[in-house]
Amino acid sequence: MRALVSTIYGRAIEWGHATTNPVTGIRTRAKVKRDRFLQADELPRFFQSVAEEPNETLRDYIPLALLTGARRSNLLAMRWAEINLADSVWRIPDPKNGTPQNVTLSPEAVTILQARKEAAKLGAVFVFPGTGASGHIEEPKKAVIRIMARAGIPYGRNDPDGVTLHDLRRTLGSWQAKTGASLAIIGNSLNHKSQQAMAIYARPDLDPVRASVNTATAAMMEAGGMKQKLAVVPLLRRAGATRKSP
Repeated sequence: MRALVSTIYGRAIEWGHATTNPVTGIRTRAKVKRDRFLQADELPRFFQSVAEEPNETLRDYIPLALLTGARRSNLLAMRWAEINLADSVWRIPDPKNGTPQNVTLSPEAVTILQARKEAAKLGAVFVFPGTGASGHIEEPKKAVIRIMARAGIPYGRNDPDGVTLHDLRRTLGSWQAKTGASLAIIGNSLNHKSQQAMAIYARPDLDPVRASVNTATAAMMEAGGMKQKLAVVPLLRRAGATRKSP
């Protein structure tokens, strides 16, 4: 709004209809960077709530947002042609920052994708198909709100304790940091375009990133009460077996 008012008065001054711009000199409030991520005591409630989600597509989408740390738009448009389950790699050709990304897939993420692959229709293009013009699901926000509400976790950017979908991406990076990953490795796994990460990862070596993502995922699974590393998927599938996706 400030920018719009400033533009209007700028033109008015230029055309001789005004002499001053009332917006000039007004300081904009600095944006507070969010640092919210799912804590150890919240993960059991989060996973249980995900397991109770009636929409099977979103019951898979939400944990993959956490396990891959992928941006919302990339995960929504995830294509089977981009995924190599044998090598546990998801190749994003055109991410937000313009740098093609190889996302390392943890065993838990691979298990979810493998189950979806087996259930997918022949010739399916998108991992999360939808009925809209894009061909894939468009907005998972309502599901995130439901899941957080069931888990007793506040939702939204306006609440300092609230969790948003983007905070799931931050959760992976934060747990990587908690389990000893360097900033360069975290930046590479989340495709942050920093000079430090680019200098260290000039060659496509995913081994350090894979080790970090797998370690962080194992720590989240343990904190979430998943004693078996791959128990998350059977749990989600069992909970949804008696439910019908809307």
